[in-house]
Amino acid sequence: MSVVVGKRVEKRWGALFMCLTTRAIHVELVHTLNTSSCILAIRRFIARRGKPIELISDCGTNFIGASRELKDALQEVDSSRLMEETAPNLRWVFNPPGAPHFGGSWERLIGSVKKALREMQLPRLPTDEVLLSTLIEVEFTVNSRPLTDVPIDLDSEPPLTPNHFLLGSFNGDKPHLPFDSDAATLRTSWLTSQRMADVFWKKWVREYLPTLTRRSKWVKRVQPVAVGDVVVIADDNLPRNHWPRGTVVDVVQARDGQVRRAIVQCANGQVYERPATKIAVLDVKPSVGGAGN
Repeated sequence: MSVVVGKRVEKRWGALFMCLTTRAIHVELVHTLNTSSCILAIRRFIARRGKPIELISDCGTNFIGASRELKDALQEVDSSRLMEETAPNLRWVFNPPGAPHFGGSWERLIGSVKKALREMQLPRLPTDEVLLSTLIEVEFTVNSRPLTDVPIDLDSEPPLTPNHFLLGSFNGDKPHLPFDSDAATLRTSWLTSQRMADVFWKKWVREYLPTLTRRSKWVKRVQPVAVGDVVVIADDNLPRNHWPRGTVVDVVQARDGQVRRAIVQCANGQVYERPATKIAVLDVKPSVGGAGN
C-alpha cells in the first residue's frame, strides 16, 4: 500500500494478527519491514489486546502470492531479537519453510482483508491517517462475519461473530438496561448475566468449535485426527472459558480403520480420551527443532 507524506510517496504494510480460537483479527499499520518495526507492531498489539501465550508466524518464504520485496525483507528480520524484545515468556513458533498450508487459516483472512480493501473507496494515494482508519474499519468488518450458521428465521438468535468476544455484540452496540440499586435486584441481575454467559458458552462450544476441524481447499478430503495434532477439546460440560488444548499422543481406530477416539495430553500433563467428534484440530503444527528453524 502507498501513502502520501508531504510531497513524497511512501510504502506501508499491514500486520495481521489472528486468534486461532475466536478467529478474531487485529491489524497494525507497519511503516517498514525491519526488525524494529515488527517489534513495535507486536508490542502495540499486546498493549491493546493482551499478551498471548503463544505466537505462531510464517517464515517469509511461506507467504502465498507475496511480492519478492516482502519475502526478501522478512528474511532479514532478526527472529531472535523479536523473541527477546516483544514480551517475556511468550512462546514463538515459526512454521517450517515450504509449508504454507500450516497457516491456511490466517492466509484465508489475509485474502478477506485484501478483498475488503479493494472494495472500499480509497483515494489513489491516501494519507497515513486515512489508511489507518481504513484498516481499522476493515478489521471491524472482518470481525463482524458470522462464525456459526446464519438462521433463516429473523426471530432466532443472531450468529456468533468475533466481535461478540471483542465488543460484546456483532456491531459493538450495548443494550440500555435500567439500573436498580436494590440488593435483591442486583443479585438477580448478576445471576441473569451468568446464565446468559453460560448459554453463550454452550452455543459457542456446540456450534463453532466443531467447524475448526474443517480443512481448506488445498485438500480434497478431511484428514483424520493424527498423533501430533494440536487440538482443542470441545466439551460444553467443562467450566465456562475453560479451553483444554493439547497434543494428540495416540488414536483409537474402529474396525473400519477410521479414527474414532483420541488420547490428548494437555500442557498441565493431564490426559483426556475423547471422541474424534469432540476434538477441534487447529490449523497449525509445532515446528521441529524450536522457533526460528
